[in-house]
Amino acid sequence: MSTLPPRAGRRCHNALNPLHSCVYFSPDLGKEFGELGLTDTSAVYFASRAAALGAVGPGTVTAAFYNFSHELVARHVPAVWSVLSPADALAARLRAADSTLRRVLGEEAVSSPEMAEAAQLALRAAEACTRHAKPLYAAHADQPVPGRPHLAYWHAASLLREHRGDVHLAALLAAGLDPVEALVSHTATGKGMSPRWVLGTRGWRRSDWDAAAERLRGRGLLDAEGELTEAGTALRAELEEATDRMDAAPYEHLGAAGVERLTELGRGFLFTAASNGAFPEGMIGKG
Repeated sequence: MSTLPPRAGRRCHNALNPLHSCVYFSPDLGKEFGELGLTDTSAVYFASRAAALGAVGPGTVTAAFYNFSHELVARHVPAVWSVLSPADALAARLRAADSTLRRVLGEEAVSSPEMAEAAQLALRAAEACTRHAKPLYAAHADQPVPGRPHLAYWHAASLLREHRGDVHLAALLAAGLDPVEALVSHTATGKGMSPRWVLGTRGWRRSDWDAAAERLRGRGLLDAEGELTEAGTALRAELEEATDRMDAAPYEHLGAAGVERLTELGRGFLFTAASNGAFPEGMIGKG
C-alpha cells in the first residue's frame, strides 16, 4: 500500500521533467553541438539524448525513444557518431544544461540553498529507481553526478524522467497503442504537444497521423471530431495510473514530506524558467 497521497509521484515528476526537457529546446544546445560540427536539429536531439547508450544504431534509438519514425532516426543515426563521440555529446549537453539553467533561472537561483536542497531530494528519490527493462534510465544512471547543485538537480531530474518514460512505454504496449496512436491519443487530451509540433519533430507524415486516428476510432477511443471518447479518456487515465504504479518506488523512497517539498521547489523553478522563455511557443496544445 502506498504511503503517498494519490498521484503525488506524478505531480512531482510533472514539476521536475519540464526543466530537464527544456535543455533540448534551448539554443545553447544547438550552439554547443554546432561547434562540434552537428547542426541539424533532429540530429542534435538524437545524439544528445541517446549518447548515454553509447554509439548505438538506429534500431536501438527507435526502440528506446518509441514515438519517433524509424525513417527519421535512421537519417541521422549512426551518422552522428562519425561527427562526435557519445562522450563529446554528453559533455556538450551538460554544458548546455549549465548555461540554459543559468539563463532561465538566474545566477541567484542556481546557487541558492533551495537548489541544493532540491538536488539532494531528487537524488535521494532516484536512489530507488531500478535498471531492469529501463534502458534509457539505466544508461543515464551510469553517468556521474555533476558537482554543482543545479547540474546535480538536472541530472537527477533526467534519471527520474527517463525512469518514468521507460515504464510508460511498457504501459503503452500493454494498452496496444503503437507510436503514432500513442501520440494522437495523447494530443487529444489537450495536455501534450500540439499535433503540428509532433508532426514537425517526430518524422511522421500526415497520412500516418490520419491512419492512426482512424484506428483509434475503430476501437471506439476517438470520435469523428478527433476528441477522446469516454472510453478513450478512461484508457488514457489508466495509462497514467499504470505508469504511476510502475514508477512509484522513487517517491515512496523519498516519503510524503520529501515529495511534497521537492514538488514545491520544482514548481518554483519551473515557473521561473517558463516565465523566462524556456519553452517554444506553440509547443503545447491542440492546434
